[in-house]
Amino acid sequence: MTPTVLDALQAHPFVAEFRPEHVTQLAGLARQVRFDDGQVIFHEGDDYAVFYLLGEGMVALELEVPGQRLRVQTLHAGDELDWSAVLPHAGKHFQARALSAVTALAFEGDQLLAAFKAEPDFGLVFMLRLMGVVSERLRATRVQLLDLYAPEARRAGT
Repeated sequence: MTPTVLDALQAHPFVAEFRPEHVTQLAGLARQVRFDDGQVIFHEGDDYAVFYLLGEGMVALELEVPGQRLRVQTLHAGDELDWSAVLPHAGKHFQARALSAVTALAFEGDQLLAAFKAEPDFGLVFMLRLMGVVSERLRATRVQLLDLYAPEARRAGT
């Protein structure tokens, strides 16, 4: 772990309510990564598991459908990417693509799970925070679907 990894992690909103020892433990699992503008971070269906805390840049979560690419959500600096990394063999439901140069802290899913098993308190804190992320993503998706389909639903009499 380098001091810059710890500094970057301490500045990220994801760990704002973590105890200092949990932040230090998480920093020991982190590596810094960078993605170029337009680079695909992972494809839909990929099975590898890496959790990212975005430092700089923007990432699009997309669905590839015949003839087009649909953006489901745009993530920004301070957001989390690929919460499913802690679910073994879950597979990716979306494609993630950098919309600008992106820096992030990357955490291997299997290493996170091993740390959670070794120290359940750390795992509980992490998973509770992660559930907040999942809840917010579901809310954002719901709002997006309402924006997209509410006029048609009203015309259909619902």
